[in-house]
Amino acid sequence: MTYPQQLETALAQLAATGIMKSNYAPPLFRILWRMGVYARPPHFASFASNFLLTGAWFGIAWGAIMWLFVWSGTGKTPLVAAVTALAAGVLFGLCMASYYRYGARKHKLPEWSQIPAELSN
Repeated sequence: MTYPQQLETALAQLAATGIMKSNYAPPLFRILWRMGVYARPPHFASFASNFLLTGAWFGIAWGAIMWLFVWSGTGKTPLVAAVTALAAGVLFGLCMASYYRYGARKHKLPEWSQIPAELSN
């Protein structure tokens, strides 16, 4: 099974669980898919990959916004701003990875490698 077929099947399974589309296909992942990045939907991704992807995205985006609109005018040093953004990214990444892992277990979703087998059953 090709990746696009596997992704389509996984998204159909997620839709059947009643999870909102904005939750199982968040904007960050839809952008990655349009760019041709073979990223698993977050409920099928590993804890580590969800932690790294969501944490890095949030830490960079939030840190940049805070620097532009708040921190640069308060005299905060770039090092302190970077450490603060890193801490926020780590916290956000842990929360999101835990949330997606909980959702996958709650809805008894199969492993990514088992998705083609689910079709034949």
